[in-house]
Amino acid sequence: MKVLFATTNPAKIKKYAEKLKENNIDVLTIKDLGINLKPEETGNNAIENAYIKAKAYYDKTKITTIGMDNNLYIEELPEEKQPGTHVRRVNGKELTDNEMIEYYSNLAKEYGGKLTAKWVYGMVIYDGKEKKEYSWSKSHFYFIDKPCKKRNPGYPLDSMSIMPECNKYFVDLTEEDRNKNKENYKEDDVINFIVNNCRK
Repeated sequence: MKVLFATTNPAKIKKYAEKLKENNIDVLTIKDLGINLKPEETGNNAIENAYIKAKAYYDKTKITTIGMDNNLYIEELPEEKQPGTHVRRVNGKELTDNEMIEYYSNLAKEYGGKLTAKWVYGMVIYDGKEKKEYSWSKSHFYFIDKPCKKRNPGYPLDSMSIMPECNKYFVDLTEEDRNKNKENYKEDDVINFIVNNCRK
């Protein structure tokens, strides 16, 4: 079957498309279909924003759609400085990948060179009748103020995120490294959620 992934983020597509194909699910992107609606993400959390995206693109295409959103929380920051649902939008401006690295590196520098971070993810599958939702988080890692030169297009903060178990940047992690901390890398669970809810 075919599902639409309502994102322009190449890292998100790459992460799931190959494994879904192994499960006989072909992922279409909004680029494939030549549509870009830019729905206004006014949700209070990752699930709400994921649903806004999934519904907007389903309404346009009538194809079962996956919406996804990431929220970011940083332990050292006060409430008013938390990125939350606005990871890429700072002071009303949509940041490029490089601008994001610069902004968060400077933030880490401001707080002593290291920030304890947590990602909260939301995913919604919408087929025009019902929505299925799944949320998970990734913690136990930190940002540092000296980013790696290597880049993961779409996930720029991987260039300054360190996994403590092996003291490596996320962009340098191998499959073996990720397996050391399976609790934090729940790709298999996410794939199972998509497969189980798209085949019904």
